Amino acid sequence: MLTTTALDLDTLSVNTIRGLCMDAVQRAESGHPGTPMGIAPVAYTLWQRFLRFDPADPIWPNRDRFVLSEGHASALLWSLLHLTGVRAVDPDYEVLGRPSVTLEDLKTFRQLDSRAPGHPEYRWTSGVEATTGPLGQGDANSVGMAIAGRWLASRYNRDGFKLFDFDVYSITGDGDLMEGISSEAASLAGHLRLANLCWIYDSNRVTIEGSTDLAFTEDVAERFLAYGWNVTTVADANDLDSVERALHNFKAEHERPTLIVVHSHIGYGSPVEDTAQAHGKPLGSQAVRETKRFFGMPDDVDFYIPDQVSEWFAQGIGARGGAARSAWRSSFAGYRARYPELADEIERMQRRELPDGWQDALPTFPADAKGIATRESSGQVLNALAQAVPWLLGGSADLAPSTGTRLTFAGAGDFQAGQSGRNFHLGIREHAGAAIANGMALTKLRPYWSTFLIFSDYARAAIRLSALMEIPTVHIFSHDSIGVGEDGPTHQPVEQLAALRATPGLLVFRPADANEVVESWRVVAGLRREPAALVLTRQRVPTFDRTRLAAAAGVAKGAYVLADPPSGEPDVILLATGSEVALALAARDELAVDGIGARVVSMPCWELFDRQPRRYRDEVLPPAVRARVAIEQASTLGWERYVGDAGAIVGMHTFGASAPLKQLLSKFGFTPERVTQVAREQVAANT
Repeated sequence: MLTTTALDLDTLSVNTIRGLCMDAVQRAESGHPGTPMGIAPVAYTLWQRFLRFDPADPIWPNRDRFVLSEGHASALLWSLLHLTGVRAVDPDYEVLGRPSVTLEDLKTFRQLDSRAPGHPEYRWTSGVEATTGPLGQGDANSVGMAIAGRWLASRYNRDGFKLFDFDVYSITGDGDLMEGISSEAASLAGHLRLANLCWIYDSNRVTIEGSTDLAFTEDVAERFLAYGWNVTTVADANDLDSVERALHNFKAEHERPTLIVVHSHIGYGSPVEDTAQAHGKPLGSQAVRETKRFFGMPDDVDFYIPDQVSEWFAQGIGARGGAARSAWRSSFAGYRARYPELADEIERMQRRELPDGWQDALPTFPADAKGIATRESSGQVLNALAQAVPWLLGGSADLAPSTGTRLTFAGAGDFQAGQSGRNFHLGIREHAGAAIANGMALTKLRPYWSTFLIFSDYARAAIRLSALMEIPTVHIFSHDSIGVGEDGPTHQPVEQLAALRATPGLLVFRPADANEVVESWRVVAGLRREPAALVLTRQRVPTFDRTRLAAAAGVAKGAYVLADPPSGEPDVILLATGSEVALALAARDELAVDGIGARVVSMPCWELFDRQPRRYRDEVLPPAVRARVAIEQASTLGWERYVGDAGAIVGMHTFGASAPLKQLLSKFGFTPERVTQVAREQVAANT
């Protein structure tokens, strides 16, 4: 039985969180104790009094989302997950019996295999809604989650069935709000009037180097007012009633996103309170003991958890979340009976499955020597696929007409304040655009976003995090090479393709023609735990005659033999991707005149090819054939593992130039004559 007052239990719970955070960091001899200690009362108030979240089922669809954008404060989240008894979920979305974060995990904070790593990691620890740590990313993810919530409500809610009305909370800090991505995301959120979004700004005014006065003196509240946000302030993070009033203010706001500016004290209660020494290193054993005495806690007990605290959380967030989840499940049963098709969509979405027969929507393109740009064929495939998969949606960084990513079929519509269509206008905000798409994917939608390949650099951190989180975000990049032409080297990607391929877990597709585009989308659409990048041409490329060449279905294996010599084993292998596959075919024909047999291998996705059994890889690239030429209008980095030390690469070794395409191809050696010359040299050198 609980015998202390609610006020006492509030204080005891907050201080228990603080104690666990201090002890975890001290035991690890690594971490950030000060931020969790300062913002703990706010996180506690949110979780215990407001958050609609069931620890027994941490993935039920209409739960509120909590994102810790200041991910360096991860000890705060691990303490909350442990104290509230959040259950673990397996990769198949089944709730397990074990806790998400055990006390042993807290004691092994930041150690190998602990469920309490240095920063929150989605899919590693249940209860983590997004991987955070790179500052600002979580904020932008939360915007994507809020967008998803509004879209889900528009599509699926019906009279008497409010299936989706969740709120999204992000605790953000000074560092987050210095990052440009948070400004991009906040600007778009204000434009879209996402009233289901609340950022809690932990203004502790300290970063690693010292006071924020060194570099960050703007009026953040005024900035967010200019973005169109509702802004309220809590003068003291320790004033739980003020925190509660601010959260009620958010709940009462139905027209704008809300920023709650909370003035906190980093390292509250410790000897290094309000200093940089509290930020990124353990307090020290003596300081920990002194701080525990300040909080009225036993200073000789580590990882102290009074029995009343766990029971108190069970009566708060546990009971409230369980009742909300139970009511939702009951409502959904009635919804399924009345709207079976929509219910089926929701259930498939939650399992990351697609509708039956979705592949029937994919087109086939007839042979055409003149051809079509792969950005255009991708747009056609995307529109066909989106009609079969209603939760496939997305947009571009102000480039939809150029990237071919606008959904044009009847009913697709735009997503704006007051509109919930499937075309998103991200504005010229590449970094936030990618992270917002990640947030939508974390909410189980199938999002894509797009820009020119050269501008993938702006979004690198978010692309990387989509791979780290193992979520199926689709990154679409057009204008993939010097084929951009007259725009010149500022817009002609060279090193970007290699950078994407260097990202672990990211599938990078550079299809050669319209039917390889179809097959790339076939693979991409079916992904459940991997992101993909589609790299597409601005210029036309021929649509190959598949009655003469191999079927495009070979894309599924990453690389395949597109064409072989009429008879016998090849003398040389020409490997290429994208627009250069047609060049390889032209060179093959010229080589045949000289009696040189050339095999052409299309390699649209290196990552998939590398996963194939050795036997298949050796069939495509026979070890005995050492004469090899790789052709790609990009950095040559990485091709050496396919051509070997004896092979050659026709690629880019400098930046491009401003000129018409034909002149550029001649200048940089992407001509049949040049490729044929290199192939002859390879044959001679390996004979």
